[in-house]
Amino acid sequence: MSDLRSRKPSTPAEAIKKAEALQQYNDTEGHFSLVRNFRLADLVTIMNGFCGAFSVFSSARYLLTQDKQHLWIALWLPLAGLLFDFFDGKVARWRQSASLLGQELDSLADLISFGVAPAVLAFDIGFRTYLDTLVLTVFICCGLARLARFNATVALVPKDGAGKSKYFEGLPIPTSLVLVGVMAYLTLNDKIVGGTGIPGGTILLWGSKGESGEVHTLVFAFGAWSAAMLSKTLRVPKL
Repeated sequence: MSDLRSRKPSTPAEAIKKAEALQQYNDTEGHFSLVRNFRLADLVTIMNGFCGAFSVFSSARYLLTQDKQHLWIALWLPLAGLLFDFFDGKVARWRQSASLLGQELDSLADLISFGVAPAVLAFDIGFRTYLDTLVLTVFICCGLARLARFNATVALVPKDGAGKSKYFEGLPIPTSLVLVGVMAYLTLNDKIVGGTGIPGGTILLWGSKGESGEVHTLVFAFGAWSAAMLSKTLRVPKL
């Protein structure tokens, strides 16, 4: 996420400028007034959300058809979303058009592309037990909390000479693409449901095999990622 699109105002002039930008959404009337107020950077951010949402639907289509073409589309789209996530900040700086709307769009789009889409992909390739889905749901919720904390506390993080945050508190949610990369590797080598199966198999915490107490060992990677996103002490330097 771009600091420029989510940084709180540091001067009275910036505060006035943001207040005026907010007022324009209230003053503009007529059909599609919200769309008319979109900046170019906002449209780039929406494309990030588009990639995430289409990935989810491609995952669903794979479940219906078992056609791996749809699974590969679903795996590639979060990466495309990352490119849009990177360029929205560049466009905002180029156009000098940071906005409050852009900040909210950025977080919502990130949640879809780097939270919901990877979790659904994990379900696609075989993490389908009751406990698997519980861990994946926690992963999404931790990503949601991570984004909310970023928006609320980014102004408190120390800045460098250019005004950019020196580090991230906790893993940024786009790092979940590492997990997507692992799932792509498993898919490429047919180590998914319908193939040789998820490496590491399952462990049984209670009950009988096939019931709610069964969980895949690899799903704990999503659990570890969830904890790392929420960590206050983990500081990831910004590149």
